[in-house]
Amino acid sequence: MSETEHPLTIPGALALAAARHPGREAVVSGDTRLTWAQLRDRVHAAVKSLIALGVRPGDRIAVWAPNSHHWVVAALAATSAGAVLVPVNTRYRGEEARRLLERGGVRLLFVENGFLGKDYLAMLGAGPDAGEEGRPVPGLPALERAVVFDDDTRGRPGTQPWDGFLREGAHLPDAGAAARGAAVHPDDPSDLLFTSGTTGRPKGALTTHRQNLTTYRAWSSRTGVTGDDRCLVVNPLFHCFGYKAGVLACLVRGATMVLQPVFDVERVLRAVETERITVLPGPPTIYTELLDAPARHRHDLSSLRLAVTGAAVVPVALVRRMRAELFPDVLTAYGLTESCGTVSVCSADDDAETVALTAGRPIDGTEVRIGDAEGTPRPAGRDGRILVRGFHVMLGYLDDPAATAAAVDAEGWLDTGDIGHLDPRGNLVITGRSKDLFVVGGFNVYPAEVEQVLAAHDAVAEAAVVGMPDARLGEVGRAFVTVRPGTGAAPDDLIAHCRERIANFKVPREVVVLGSLPRNATGKVDKAALRTI
Repeated sequence: MSETEHPLTIPGALALAAARHPGREAVVSGDTRLTWAQLRDRVHAAVKSLIALGVRPGDRIAVWAPNSHHWVVAALAATSAGAVLVPVNTRYRGEEARRLLERGGVRLLFVENGFLGKDYLAMLGAGPDAGEEGRPVPGLPALERAVVFDDDTRGRPGTQPWDGFLREGAHLPDAGAAARGAAVHPDDPSDLLFTSGTTGRPKGALTTHRQNLTTYRAWSSRTGVTGDDRCLVVNPLFHCFGYKAGVLACLVRGATMVLQPVFDVERVLRAVETERITVLPGPPTIYTELLDAPARHRHDLSSLRLAVTGAAVVPVALVRRMRAELFPDVLTAYGLTESCGTVSVCSADDDAETVALTAGRPIDGTEVRIGDAEGTPRPAGRDGRILVRGFHVMLGYLDDPAATAAAVDAEGWLDTGDIGHLDPRGNLVITGRSKDLFVVGGFNVYPAEVEQVLAAHDAVAEAAVVGMPDARLGEVGRAFVTVRPGTGAAPDDLIAHCRERIANFKVPREVVVLGSLPRNATGKVDKAALRTI
């Protein structure tokens, strides 16, 4: 395998995609359609402007915006200029974003300032009189400039519209952008992604060009994604799954990415039909909503062939229904930000039980070990801490050697913080997050197991279980469920359903029926919010 055939840098991969598939659509975003050759040219124009503004290799560039062609161009330009991409969650408020930009030492920020009616720069504290020495945001000394995709600068210092940004480098020769990309090394950092913070203070994980491209070639090979696919990207690009299993997977295969800024059932149905979508990755909830959508049967969804999901309990019944009604192939996967987003993936020939109950086998070049509290390996079938070692384990957490050492040991084993086991065929079974575990009268309860039991009930669409304080037992389980349209389920009936199938200490003491489960922007159930209900 040569680097000419399989480039190990993002600018190299973009150059190859444009050379091999110049006329194939690369990006569809609203009314904007770009071929791979056009995408390369737009990225090169943005790289020239970054050079003109003095961006150096290793500088950090943030993108705070919804899924769009602007996001893709800015991200590929940042990495092609040798800078480090720092995606920012579009649901963040001002202080959350400020902390991330400050900790990341971000020098330049791309932002869509009017998304969902929000003034992101105002949330950061920017204003016509707020800048310091021409900088856009007071109190962020590293941040020199903000580029606004939607041109809404509002007269703020240090801020310019996208078109103005592109004019900065228009006078430079095109060869300069290609030369900057050629100077990028495979082992240079390509992105800095901050963990979601659901289990504590967010930490910034650094990964390289080589790690990410190798990971998503392996991911694409296992899932069967090819250059002929048209992938609907509704997962937010600021999240590892959206960016890497979306943009990078399409980049290494030369596939088409069709971008949507938010998940809306009717818009997804229309996009699948009009764009002839073949691949739709996402969390389980989007498939539940698609299956139950009243308008589903009015759309031609016959182009769909592959769903890739994970990040939550996936009921066996849901996988069977997805295969019967929407997708010939349904796969589950497991990964985390610290491993470039992927550790293991199912295969197309796996049955519904394997897809629903496991996260598949580790990708090539990856080792998975199940260890006890001291890291000693446990045999197949025995739960323990999931440890991962391989080419894709992060360089470390930004400016946090203590946290890095706590996460990755001297032998390169990453402690994922998740609990699970390997089945006799080598598939990884996720039992739950160690932080989610709760103890009922001295017995450990992993929510994922209870959620799977609840989701097996015919009336239950989704389930989430949390531990709640209890004076007698220390903690007990409380379950939250949503029900399928046209059905009903009394809480007592669901408790009885669990009591017939799992040990009594695992049975939720209370079941709460909700219209929907609270979620963060990546589609994960927000269990912290559930504990306040």
